[in-house]
Amino acid sequence: MKTKLKAFLIATTAACALAGGVLAQTPPPARTAPPPVAAPLTPAQPAFDLSQLQATRGTVKYFTLTPRGDVDGFILADGTQVHVPPHLSTQLVAAVRLGDAVTVRGLRAAAVPMVAALSVTGDASGQTVVDAGPPGGPGHGPGGRAPGAPPPPPPGGPAAGPPSEVSGKILAVLHGPRGEANGAMLEDGTVLRLPPPEAARLTATLASGQVVVAQGPGIANNLGRMVDVRAIGPSRDQLAQVQAPPPRGPGGPDGRRGPPPPPPGAPGAPSAGPGGPAAPPPDGGAPTPRP
Repeated sequence: MKTKLKAFLIATTAACALAGGVLAQTPPPARTAPPPVAAPLTPAQPAFDLSQLQATRGTVKYFTLTPRGDVDGFILADGTQVHVPPHLSTQLVAAVRLGDAVTVRGLRAAAVPMVAALSVTGDASGQTVVDAGPPGGPGHGPGGRAPGAPPPPPPGGPAAGPPSEVSGKILAVLHGPRGEANGAMLEDGTVLRLPPPEAARLTATLASGQVVVAQGPGIANNLGRMVDVRAIGPSRDQLAQVQAPPPRGPGGPDGRRGPPPPPPGAPGAPSAGPGGPAAPPPDGGAPTPRP
């Protein structure tokens, strides 16, 4: 009996030693590599894969100019308008010339023949202009201007150019990036620009095929011709006045003209009456007292 027990203990001890050796030789589990970290986007890199967007191909027939002289797109030979953000004006004219074949990727409007471009490739130059978002990246000031560059004219200000008069047949109505009408193009390539509310009011006058006479300050250069319309009609004797957008001065972000009002209690601030602070005065008037 003792012999059997002794043999059992010896066998058990040997088995435990063998198992311990096996466990000691088992390699530790491999460590899981951390997930890769996405590289940050550069200022010129879009956040989405633009190749998934439908491509529009054609030949550039006319450039479109803004009242400030920037190029904000072009008209293809088939009449399609391609809208490009004006802050890409310099890049666009360097990559594309009149008569060039281009490939455009962007969002096509549902009701009008217009594409809001996110990328434009000049087939001849091989250059691609990409809209990577609003300007103002590192090393640039407000609006994406390079250091030391002069500020642009205030929005709504008059175009830089002498008064001019043009006439001709309307080739197409022009639209902004949201599809709103903001002018027209004549058959000779002249761009007529109007504020969107005025373009909507004068829809019948701006219809394709209509003959119009337009007056206003203009710009003409090797890229095209533009008139910031102040009066338009079927003839010189039937001109409708176009209301220009109100100019904005160097006010704050709230859009007021001039400097913002002083805070309550500061010198020059409106005094408070029994009903609270006095109402802000209209331009050139005195504060309206509360009862």
